[in-house]
Amino acid sequence: MTTTLTDRYVHAVQRSVPEARREEIGRELRSSIDDMVDARDDLDRDEAERVVLTDLGDPGVLAAQYADRPLHLIGPRYFLTYWRLMLRLLTWIPGAVALVVLTVVMIRNDSSADAVGAAVSAGFQAAVQVVFWTTVVFAVLERVDVDPGLPGWTVDALPDAPDERDISLVDTVTALVFIGLFGVVLVVQNFRSWVQGPDGEDVAVLDPALWSGWLPLLLAVLVANAALEVWKHREGRWTGPIVAATSVVSLAFALPFAWLAWRDSLLNPEFVDAVGMNERVLGYVNDGIVAGAVVIVLIEVVDALWKLRRRRLASA
Repeated sequence: MTTTLTDRYVHAVQRSVPEARREEIGRELRSSIDDMVDARDDLDRDEAERVVLTDLGDPGVLAAQYADRPLHLIGPRYFLTYWRLMLRLLTWIPGAVALVVLTVVMIRNDSSADAVGAAVSAGFQAAVQVVFWTTVVFAVLERVDVDPGLPGWTVDALPDAPDERDISLVDTVTALVFIGLFGVVLVVQNFRSWVQGPDGEDVAVLDPALWSGWLPLLLAVLVANAALEVWKHREGRWTGPIVAATSVVSLAFALPFAWLAWRDSLLNPEFVDAVGMNERVLGYVNDGIVAGAVVIVLIEVVDALWKLRRRRLASA
């Protein structure tokens, strides 16, 4: 008996559907194909059969339709909830894990290079785990007939009508790039410097002893500052809480620099010797760092207060 293209197509569909429905689906599909082939009276039967089967498409897709089986990992029913939840988790979990690992490794008095490497690795692994398990959970929900009780959309979820923004995307991206570069400089200066010591090795600018507490704290403040910039962009305008947070973050970053410079504990003594800086010059440098830190804090706080006042006057 000759096997036709229709026989092969029907078989391909049947093997991917539940066994209890195979005969029923096979009869229904074969009848539909015969009707469509008969309708193509402008072609001979073999050519019409090929055209009809081509139009029907991949038998696996047709089988999934018969079996009511999704061919996507996460469909439109859950995708937006999945996407929002994953972004929310990725916003803080990897950073928190990295910060904890960095703190623990530094407390153990391991090298700063090991601490930073372990923190970056832990943060990356945490991000991978968040993406993997969130995807697995929603992929399972997509395939089980159980109501997970996820909150649905309501009109209360509508965003406010857009108005003039105080904080543009360009401002946010610029601030994040600057924060990232400053963080990189804090880390890299410990390993690469334009100044070499007597043995030809690069000399760190900041005292390496600060890695036991102060520099990890400053890196954590930079992470908080980046989160603040994202918050500011989401709000789009200056508010009282944002001004307060800006003031706190500015103080948290500038005051340690000022305090360490005031106590002559900021710069690496080997760096000071390598550049030939005497005590008088070093005093001027430290005084300049203290004054610069104070001025920067005052500028940022006053600027934030002024922008908040301008926003309130415009809204009045």
